[in-house]
Amino acid sequence: MTDRYAVFGNPIGHSKSPRIHAMFAAQTGQDISYEAILVETGSFAAAVNAFIATGTGPARGANVTVPFKEEAFRLAAHRTPRADAAGAVNTLSFEAGVVIGDNTDGAGLVRDLKNNLGCDPAGRRILLLGAGGAARGVILPLLLENPAELVIANRTEETAARLALEFSRLPGCAIGVKPDGIGFPGLAGRAFDLVINATSAGLSGAVLPLPTCVFALRCVAYEMVYGRATPFMNQAQAAGVRVADGLGMLVEQAAEAFFVWRGVRPRTAPLLAALREQQ
Repeated sequence: MTDRYAVFGNPIGHSKSPRIHAMFAAQTGQDISYEAILVETGSFAAAVNAFIATGTGPARGANVTVPFKEEAFRLAAHRTPRADAAGAVNTLSFEAGVVIGDNTDGAGLVRDLKNNLGCDPAGRRILLLGAGGAARGVILPLLLENPAELVIANRTEETAARLALEFSRLPGCAIGVKPDGIGFPGLAGRAFDLVINATSAGLSGAVLPLPTCVFALRCVAYEMVYGRATPFMNQAQAAGVRVADGLGMLVEQAAEAFFVWRGVRPRTAPLLAALREQQ
C-alpha cells in the first residue's frame, strides 16, 4: 500500500511541498502520496490524529509549517536533539503508534550553503540576524560546522543574549565556539563573512538598521525568505556582496525530511533549478 505523507499549516495553499516531494518520490522510485492539509487554529493535534487514523494507506510522516511548529514539538513523544535545540518541530514521523519530532531547517540551510552556494560555514565569521523561531532552528547546525564565530544580533539585545547563553550551555554537544548575543548597535565596526537574515523583516518589508561594514569583502548575504527581493537583499547588493535567498533552504530541508522518512537522499539540484525557472 502507498505510504501517506502530508504538510500541515495555515495558510497552506501556497505550499511547494507536495510538488517537491512528488518529484523526490519519482526520482528515487518511492511509492508515496503527499498532500497539503489546512489546519484551523487549535485543531493541530486533532488534524494529525485524523490523518494517522484515516486513509487507504499507512500514514508515515508529515511536515509542519507556520504556525504549528511549536505545537508539533509538544505533540511529539520523542524528539531528536536538533528538534530539542530548536524548540520546534517541522518533521513528524509515525512509527508503531509513536510520534517522533525532528527539525530539518538547520540541516537544510547548511546543505544549501555548502552544496549549492559553495559557502562552507567552517572558519567563517557568521552573523545571524534575529532571535525568534527561524533563528533558533539553525543555530545548533551552524555551530556544529565550526565557524570562527557566531554572533546573534536582535533589536532587543537581552533576547539575543539569552538565546546565545542557552545555546552555549547545550548538554552533550561538542561545540567549539560559543555564540554571542548583541543588539544591532553592537554591530558598529564589525565585519562578517556570512550574514543570515532570520528576522521577519523580509516578509514585512522593514529595513534592518545594519551598518554597511557588517558585509565583509567576500561576504555571502543569505535571506531566508524566497520569491521576492527584500530590503536586506537590497542592502547587501548595495554593499557589493553576493546575495542568496531561501529557496535552496526550502528544497534542502525537504530533502532532509525525505531522507528521515525513506532512508534515501534525493538529488536536489534538478528540482531547485526547475523552481528557479518559475520565479
